[in-house]
Amino acid sequence: MAEIIRNGVGKRMSEAVIHNGTIYVAGQVGNPDDNVTEQTKTCLAHVDRILAEAGSDKTRILSTQIWLADMADFAAMNAVWDAWVPQGHTPARATGESALAAPAYRVEVIVVAAQA
Repeated sequence: MAEIIRNGVGKRMSEAVIHNGTIYVAGQVGNPDDNVTEQTKTCLAHVDRILAEAGSDKTRILSTQIWLADMADFAAMNAVWDAWVPQGHTPARATGESALAAPAYRVEVIVVAAQA
């Protein structure tokens, strides 16, 4: 039976769960006082850190879900995403609009990646 590894274990969730070489990263948010650009940068910095701790990096991302509180922020979020995502290694991605955990959150990023 394959081992399940949980990183950043909390009372409600883990930051990441690893099983059979696949890393499932919990939804990442930024500082609620920031605008969507800064929140997106923070989300992606969290993803970088969590993937590194799990033995991977953003070139190994398989899929990404991005939730925006308002689709009017789509272009601003994409400007940050496009500068961050490595060309030639873009994952499958979906973006949708949804109410997030708190009204001040503008964006949440969820990632599935392969270990290196």
